[in-house]
Formats: sequence, structure tokens, C-alpha cells
Amino acid sequence: MNTLKNQFNIYRGTVIKGKWHKKQYTVLKVLGHGANGTVFLADSDKGQVALKLSNNSVSIISETNVLKSFAKVQGSRLGPSLIDVDDWITTSGTISFYVMEYINGPDLLTFTQGKDSTWIDVLMIQLLKDLQHLHENNWVFGDLKPENLIITGPPTRIRCIDVGGTTIQGRAIKEFTEFFDRGYWGLGTRKAEPTYDLFATAMIILNLFYPNRFNKVEGGIKQLHQMIRKNPALVSYETLLLKALTGKYENASQMRHDLLKKTSGNLVKSTKHSVLANHNGTQSKSTKVKTSSHPVTRSMIVQKKKRNGHVESLLLILIISICYFLYIYAQLT
Repeated sequence: MNTLKNQFNIYRGTVIKGKWHKKQYTVLKVLGHGANGTVFLADSDKGQVALKLSNNSVSIISETNVLKSFAKVQGSRLGPSLIDVDDWITTSGTISFYVMEYINGPDLLTFTQGKDSTWIDVLMIQLLKDLQHLHENNWVFGDLKPENLIITGPPTRIRCIDVGGTTIQGRAIKEFTEFFDRGYWGLGTRKAEPTYDLFATAMIILNLFYPNRFNKVEGGIKQLHQMIRKNPALVSYETLLLKALTGKYENASQMRHDLLKKTSGNLVKSTKHSVLANHNGTQSKSTKVKTSSHPVTRSMIVQKKKRNGHVESLLLILIISICYFLYIYAQLT
């Protein structure tokens, strides 16, 4: 892709004008290079945008189709919105390009460094919700990794900047990064299915606790399990990670549910610790658990499920609110 950049002399100040829509974009800097093109930050009549150039028109068509599909996925803001698709006529030939929303912010690994693990939980809960929507619409993200995940806000939100690896379910994964690829670790195929993304999500969590990653030695679940046990901060994630790494979750909602349970448990422990500390170690009075002699009916079960659903939603809001205020406090101090 450096050859593409040098061949067409695409430097700061270069004006890219669309052949069909006649819109103009002024290049500011390179944002990144991928397998199928180069992404630039550019100025436009709508403000700053991300513009991807490629000499592979098929790749451009494929990626813009993905972005169009993302726009139809209700409740999901995982990928950037599509703004324009066109061709650029140069003295060296025609280059296809598309323009998308510029998502500005630190990547996931940068954002979480030095922060409490609760932030990781909140962001992964958000990611899993978006992945569930994506999977329900027959897509698999494929090339999931911290570099492709950007944190915006406030309010804090996880977004993606590269959809080049997104693949229709059932087909072979188009793009992948070895560390996050289950095929590389010998733990599954490269077939596009929800479990592929969930494996990558587990590896993202491992990467957040091992910022420099680690090399494959023997591979397989044995090595990954050893790395989980090796880091004390990962012990509370052990069951969840092992299930995701071995394909035990059928969908993202199941993994999200377990992560919510883990997070809520940590918050309860933290709250109890704070209460005990505020009481200077004094013991609280014990209370007896009352049992009911009334039989459990179907309507009671339905009502309980509804209450649990409301509790889960309120809990997530509470977690995000706490993290947000901690973030604001850290910025001010």
C-alpha cells in the first residue's frame, strides 16, 4: 500500500475530486494502511471525514455494501456511517474510493491502560451487544482487534474504524490478525460464524491484560489457559474466557449475560467493602431469611423474568454512569 501512496503522490493538500458526484476532499494525513487500501483524514464540505482509496474496485464495492448493511442494523453503532462512493481520475489512471464518518478517539488498548477493569467490562458489554445485532443480520465482523476499536465520547462508546474483514455468515473469513484468529491457535476453522467473533472478543480481553501480547508456543487451549492463570487480574474472567475460546457460547448475548453477572458481582463486593469500611469494621445485625409457603405460579415466573430484565438494564446504566463520572474526575484532577 506504500506503493499506492507513492505512485499517486497523495500528500497533505492533495485534492481528490469525485468523477460522478463532483465532491471534493482535501487530504490532511494518512490514518492507516490496510490489505486493500489506504485511509486518509480529509476535509470536506461536511467537515473532517475518513477517505479510503484502493486500486481494487471489488474491495471498495464489498466494503461499502457492508457499511450500507450496518446502517440497516437497528440499535447498532459499531461501524462508521457511509457518506460517499466515487472514482478519482488521475494521470496514472482511475482510483476507486469511498468516504465515511471520521471516528476520532483513542483505540481500545490506549484508552483502557491504567483504568480499572470495570471499564473493560463496560466496553466489552457494549461490543457484545453490537455483535449480537450484527450476527442477527447474517454478518460476522472477522478482523476484531483493539486497533480497529475506537473509544469516543462522552458518553463513552466503542466504535469500529475498519470493516474490511466483515464477512457474510457461512463464507471464509476475508481478513484476520493471527493473535485474534482461532485458526492460528488451532481452536477452530476460519468459517464466518458468531463463535469466530466471540473467540476474538476473548482474545481482545487477554490482549488488554497483556498489552504486548504473547507468542504462540504450543498453541491450543492449554497455552491460553496458562496465560489466563498466569495473570491474577484475569482469574475472575477465567470461566467466561474458556467458554468463548472453546466455542461454548452459541451467541454474543450469552457471553454478554455472563459478563454482566461477573461485573455486577464485583460491584456488589465493592459496595459491601465500602459499607464495612464506613462502619469501621463493626458487624451488622444478622437477619433471618423468610421462606414463603405459597406455591410458585407461571405468572410469578414471568413477572420475575421481567424484573430481572429491568434490573439488568438498570445495572448496566449504573456501571456506565460510575465509569463516566470516574473518567471525568480523573480528567479534572
